[in-house]
Amino acid sequence: MKIGILGAGNIGTTLARRLAAARHEVKVANSRGPETIAAKALDTGARATTAEEAAKDVDVLILSMPQTAFAKVKPLVAALPNEAVVIDTSNYFPQRDGVNPALEAGEVESEWLQTLLGRPVVKAWNAIGTAPFAENDKPRGHPERSAIPIAGDRAEDREVAMALMDDTGFDGFDAGTLAESWRQQPGSPVYCTNLRRDQIAPALAAAERDRLPKRRDLSVAIFAERFGAGVNPDAETIIRISRALQM
Repeated sequence: MKIGILGAGNIGTTLARRLAAARHEVKVANSRGPETIAAKALDTGARATTAEEAAKDVDVLILSMPQTAFAKVKPLVAALPNEAVVIDTSNYFPQRDGVNPALEAGEVESEWLQTLLGRPVVKAWNAIGTAPFAENDKPRGHPERSAIPIAGDRAEDREVAMALMDDTGFDGFDAGTLAESWRQQPGSPVYCTNLRRDQIAPALAAAERDRLPKRRDLSVAIFAERFGAGVNPDAETIIRISRALQM
């Protein structure tokens, strides 16, 4: 498939590497220009481009960026054909993104984005930490392979995201429509807890919507206190702390 990735941070870099290694045609861009994209993102065959080029002539466009950047890429998304799949990997953190009144009032994150962009969106790869995503991939059928939920209003879009999820070394779990995707937002039982496929449905069902913001903010405070700004803990630490917050 032809895939564009807007955002070359930790998640975007791993996506570029894995999807290119799976023989997809991958273009990756960031807000600072192609010359600033780390070589690691390109070492399996992805190509660094401008954002305009990354969003041109693609089957899938992956948005891997903070919410504050969505308005800037809206014109690029609007130019896509209707059948193109748009995937959102983001999560809302008011400490980083500033306060979004709609989300603070309880609107589902990717439904808010879908309204902003004026087209269908799939929520995927948001419920895994950067280190576990980079380190814990497993081949299909491995007994310890982790699963990641995928939500979207078009079944065909979810199917595409499921196939790409498999290419990145994780099982996809069809979590239904975007209206229920709050169950995979930060603070939920599936968020960064690295569950197997058979554990995902019970975890989604156990999510308590009113408790998510408090657990999300507690998680931010814990990681900031223990590791400080700009430090990425290893996969085991992220998983252990995320699971402890659900107790």
